[in-house]
Amino acid sequence: MQLFGIGIDVVEVERISSSIDEFGEKFLSRIFTDDERSYCESQKRHAIHYAARFAAKEAIAKAFGTGIGKDVSWLDMEILRQASGEPVVKLYGGAKVFAEKIKVTDIKISLTHAERYAAANAAVLVKG
Repeated sequence: MQLFGIGIDVVEVERISSSIDEFGEKFLSRIFTDDERSYCESQKRHAIHYAARFAAKEAIAKAFGTGIGKDVSWLDMEILRQASGEPVVKLYGGAKVFAEKIKVTDIKISLTHAERYAAANAAVLVKG
């Protein structure tokens, strides 16, 4: 295995909270999968968990070198939790196609959040 790319992103929780308040379902359904939404809504401070997943998707897109847009969309990436609490990435659509093309073997992510900020980093590993 070898490292293909790394990415990092920091998000202001208030920015995500404001988007949820202003755009509601339109924003949430464009950015987050049903399973992500179910998890975040089950948490006491749901906006902070949405913000961490938003940051993770940005970090993955940066690690891919694609950004969000033509090759990879928001809903092509899903940030879930294993029973241990470890975050795990599932890919769909364009992100899955891109990952297969570059021979991704694993995507490691780390999420963190504090009162006002959420952050994530991602490392994309490929066959090498």
